[in-house]
Amino acid sequence: MGRGKIEIKRIENSTNRQVTFSKRRNGIIKKAREISVLCDAQVSVVIFSSSGKMSEYCSPSTTLSRILERYQHNSGKKLWDAKHESLSAEIDRIKKENDNMQIELRFILECCFFIYCTSFCWPILIYWVFHGDFFTVIARHLKGEDLNSLSPKELIPIEDALQNGLISVRDKQMEFLKKLKKNERLLEEENKHLTYLLHQQELAMDANVRELELGYPSKDRDFASHMPLAFHVQPIQPNLQENN
Repeated sequence: MGRGKIEIKRIENSTNRQVTFSKRRNGIIKKAREISVLCDAQVSVVIFSSSGKMSEYCSPSTTLSRILERYQHNSGKKLWDAKHESLSAEIDRIKKENDNMQIELRFILECCFFIYCTSFCWPILIYWVFHGDFFTVIARHLKGEDLNSLSPKELIPIEDALQNGLISVRDKQMEFLKKLKKNERLLEEENKHLTYLLHQQELAMDANVRELELGYPSKDRDFASHMPLAFHVQPIQPNLQENN
C-alpha cells in the first residue's frame, strides 16, 4: 500500500517539525547533488530553518557568487545592497581611470613629440612629415635610439619631455595604488565579517545536529526521568508457583 497524502501545513509540534525539516533538507540537497552530477547542471541551494540556521549546497563546477551574478544578469534584479553596489562602482571607476591613464600617457607622448619637434628647424620638420618618417624618427629618439646624430642642444628637450612624462606617470601610479589599497582593506573587512557570520551559523548547525542525534530534546528526557514507576506486574495465575 502506498503512503497516504500528507496535508501540507505547518507542523505544530516543535520536535516533529525539526525532524521533518532535517529529513526534507537532506533530501533536497541530495536531489541538487544528483541533478548537478547527472545533468551537468549548475545548482546552488541555500536553506534557512525557522531558527535562522543555514544549510547550503553548490555545484563543484561553480560558486554561489557566480550563480548569483548570473541570476542578477538574467533576471535584471539587483541583489546587492548599497555598500556592495558602491564597491562595485568603485572598481569600475578605477578601471576607467586606468584606461584614462593610458590615454593621458599617449597624450604626454604626443606632447613630447611636440616639444621635440620645436627643437628642429621647420624645413627639416616639414620634410620628415611629408616623407612619412616623422613619427618613426621621434619614436626612435624617445626610446634612446639614433641619438648619435643629435647635438647636445637637440638632446635637452628630449630629456625634459621624458622627465616630465615620467613624473606624471609615477604620480598617477601612486594615486592608483592608494585607491587599490583602500579598496583592498574594505574588501578584507567585508570578508572577515562574512566569515564570522558563516562560522557562527556552522556552530549553530552543529549544535542542532547533535540535538537531533539524541532523538528528542533534553527537556523531554527530564520529564521522562521524573515519571513515577506506578505499574506493577501481576501474574495471571497467582497460585502457579505454589503448585510447583
